[in-house]
Amino acid sequence: MTPQSFQQLANFIWSVADLLRGPYRPPQYERVMLPLTVLRRFDAVLAPSKTAVLKRHEELRAKNIANIDAILNNLAKDEDGKPLGFHNHSQLDFQKLKGDPDNIGRHLADYINGFSENIRKIFERFEFDKEIEKLEESNRLYQVVSQFAEIDLHPSKVDNITMGLVFEDLIRRFNEAANETAGDHFTPREVIQLMVNLLLEPDTTVLTQAGVIVTICDPACGTGGMLAEAQNWIRAHNGQATVKVFGQDYNPRSYAVAASDLLIKGHKDGQVVLGNTLTDDPFPDQRFDYLLANPPFGVDWKAEKKIIDRWPNFRGYSGKLPRINDGALLFLLYMMSKFQDYKTGDRDRPGSRTAVVFNGSPLFTGGAGSGESEIRRWIIERDQLEAIVALPEQMFYNTGIGTFIWVVTNRKARHRKGKIQLIDARERYTPMKRSLGDKRRYLDQAALDTVTREHGAMEDSQTSRVFDNSDFGYRRITVLRPLRLRFQITEEARDRFLNTCPELYDALLAVQDALGTEALLDWNQTWDAVQQVFKSLPDDIEGWAKGAKGTAQKKIFRACFTTTDPKAEPVIAKYHKLVPLDRAALFPGQDLPADLTKDDLYTLLGLHAAGKGKYVEYEPDPALKDFENIPLKEDIISYVLREVRPYVADAWIDRNTVDEQDGGIGKVGYEINFNRVFFQYQPPRPLHEIDAELAEVEKRILALLREVTE
Repeated sequence: MTPQSFQQLANFIWSVADLLRGPYRPPQYERVMLPLTVLRRFDAVLAPSKTAVLKRHEELRAKNIANIDAILNNLAKDEDGKPLGFHNHSQLDFQKLKGDPDNIGRHLADYINGFSENIRKIFERFEFDKEIEKLEESNRLYQVVSQFAEIDLHPSKVDNITMGLVFEDLIRRFNEAANETAGDHFTPREVIQLMVNLLLEPDTTVLTQAGVIVTICDPACGTGGMLAEAQNWIRAHNGQATVKVFGQDYNPRSYAVAASDLLIKGHKDGQVVLGNTLTDDPFPDQRFDYLLANPPFGVDWKAEKKIIDRWPNFRGYSGKLPRINDGALLFLLYMMSKFQDYKTGDRDRPGSRTAVVFNGSPLFTGGAGSGESEIRRWIIERDQLEAIVALPEQMFYNTGIGTFIWVVTNRKARHRKGKIQLIDARERYTPMKRSLGDKRRYLDQAALDTVTREHGAMEDSQTSRVFDNSDFGYRRITVLRPLRLRFQITEEARDRFLNTCPELYDALLAVQDALGTEALLDWNQTWDAVQQVFKSLPDDIEGWAKGAKGTAQKKIFRACFTTTDPKAEPVIAKYHKLVPLDRAALFPGQDLPADLTKDDLYTLLGLHAAGKGKYVEYEPDPALKDFENIPLKEDIISYVLREVRPYVADAWIDRNTVDEQDGGIGKVGYEINFNRVFFQYQPPRPLHEIDAELAEVEKRILALLREVTE
């Protein structure tokens, strides 16, 4: 069939939908048209062997053989004599359905029930019995079935490839017509084309070899658009290639469409399964050459958490998982668990590649130590993130937010080892003449070709940057500053203290007599003096209580009579006689400044020399606690000396905050910030230009006002 006649066929089927106007709204047309297209194709494909199947069916029934599907599925053959894998043992077909308008509803239901179990399951997910009732009630069923009976979809007229193109075209049209829901299960075609290019172009040499067998999986396949586009790419480059496709989806109707598409195209080795990708793995022992997906953005995985928490790891990843309200990265972990083993030169371990669409959240959400950051770290430190492409906003049907294509693989090309490429395609869009839901932009062929070439070239340019893996890593350290307290007994503070500890009235008077009511700026000396006063109290005056109560009284005393004051002396937390510090353990893999002395290092870690081998450690002020993200390529000490100490000379690094994975100071995190990478500074316009424009605007306003008042 020529492209023109293929389009004519798709247009004719599309035109039949006009009969549904009234009982159905345009977004609902696909509920009828897609199942009937599938039925008509199956009817035509089964026609050559229908007589033999009916005869054999009668024989098996006469012998009371229960499980007849396997026998009849093998008996129903295509034109080349190969088993189809499904059959229909009903006496009816579309021509006979057309001949009895009075019983069209009952007969159509009987005809569907005559299919083998695998086909019946698909139509159960279509929930087509409800549509039959609705069409019959509105007197549309016979008209629609009659129109489909006139469409010749016999394999001799329409081969599997062309039929697949027709079905894909119908799916695209119906999904685009749906606008508000299309994005839930349909990815714009140009986005899929770009994903397929990024995924397959690097392997063109292998994929064009004679006899090549390729396996492709989409674990969130929707209606199967990505699987179809990947097949089309391989078919265009190698008509002799064998492509086996696998998919899974959680939406019953989307699953039914994808499963039908697979059967229409004659893929007997592939499989599309209904189920939850995060908890149900329908292919536990299978690995795939290529995987691609558009998982739902910001998907909540609260319902799956109880199941996942019982597992020792999630698909081979044993680290921290992402937040409960965004499980996007869990889909990527599942896809990576389906990678083939890789070893250079070993044909039995060829490795795998995957492309996945995310929103911006998986790039940078979550600080160091969070689930998202740990997953990014796990992927990048295993050198499996190849590239990320930023797409324009307003590209999808149900959201206008920016989206990104991740390319992940366990077999990077040699020149990509240890590297990550970022491509900025956010300004390469073409405006649409008519918006479809939230989709107002698209990527034309020139833009697709440009991004594909940039990915292949892997060179630095205005819209493409190549980085080392470690460029996206950082250490998050905690920076502390000493607590500085001013002590003063005021009337307000005294009332506040005695309201809580009235039993210490006489003791407080003794403290006031000894220290007075003036402000004191050294809490360390003040506290020693307070303690001396309490020790010298007569036996008839109650002092600090013993145990927990006494500890609480002391905390209340300090809270009531002290306030922070930057002019006060630092509060000493403890003294250390000897503090051995292992530089290599605290700063693994870092070259510290050669001129850094032991005392300088101790001071930077909050330990100040106090003479005679003693070190004093100050109490940190919680209100002044801060954090710094230090690039992995830079040593912590040099960074602090340059970026922190010149501005806060008394700051130190919290040496007790360590990374659980490698033990060094600070927690290691990874994030990918496109805005920071591709930001281009635009200097503000000169003030005289702005003033001139404002003056011109004022003149126009005054002129308009004069026209009104005169």
